[in-house]
Amino acid sequence: MNNLDDLFRQETSGHFSANSSKQPFDKEAWAQKKQELRQWAYETIDAATIAILHSGDEFQRYLDVQSRFDRYSVSNALLILTQRPEATRIADFDSWKEQGVFIRRKETGFYILEPGEEYRREDGSTGISYNLKKMFDITQTTANPKQEQPTYPDDRMRIKALMDRAPVPIVIGDALPPETNALYQPDTRNIVIRRGMDAGDIFRALAQELAHAEVDRGDGRYSRSDFTFHAYCASYMLCKQFGVDTASFRFHHVPEKLKDIEPQQVRAELTVIKDAAHEIARRMNRMLVQQRQHHRTEPAR
Repeated sequence: MNNLDDLFRQETSGHFSANSSKQPFDKEAWAQKKQELRQWAYETIDAATIAILHSGDEFQRYLDVQSRFDRYSVSNALLILTQRPEATRIADFDSWKEQGVFIRRKETGFYILEPGEEYRREDGSTGISYNLKKMFDITQTTANPKQEQPTYPDDRMRIKALMDRAPVPIVIGDALPPETNALYQPDTRNIVIRRGMDAGDIFRALAQELAHAEVDRGDGRYSRSDFTFHAYCASYMLCKQFGVDTASFRFHHVPEKLKDIEPQQVRAELTVIKDAAHEIARRMNRMLVQQRQHHRTEPAR
């Protein structure tokens, strides 16, 4: 009987030759790469924070992004602004695939931060580690973005939604100062709105004063002058979200006081804006969803 062992040795050698040069998984290199990517993200966020403070147009573009992604952190909105400012609906590869949607060939993703595990700092406090997550906008997928065009409620329903479950009473009045369309009064904890305005002016003014009411925690530390810019920005974001004309808004100058603080502190101030707008939008959307469900279940007459 012929000895055929040498054939098997050659077969084995030939079959695995392509893998024999493959490097084993290098955990340290992988960790280093992740750390470099995180560092890039943090540096990008800081640079974007500084950039929006020195350009009114760039600041307005940031508000546009944050208005579309009001559930995302300020840091992630800044990352989206830097990488994909026109994004409207984003998800990672697997999330799109679960929806039966696929990423187009040659499309490159962009990164946002995703909370990871908690860890203990040297001072005993608890921190959260962040990982980079690759995302894709709907325009980078096989989905039809035209089907995602928003539908807005009519003027009356939009204002009713804005007023729904407001944190303070809203009353109509005739004694407001000139050029003042609405006013939040912290001493009486109510909002007075001018009589006889058109729908757009009502929404813009009321949204701004509701933002003031949101940031007033009732602890005696509220000052209208401290939050005038915050409320103005929140009103702009709500107008963008719900289809109200924003031509009257101006962002030529960002307050100087924001330019004198560290980027992390700036983002804390931007978070106040985001949170106020998001809380109002959350109430509005809840009411609008209930209305749509009611109309669907209402029997035909």
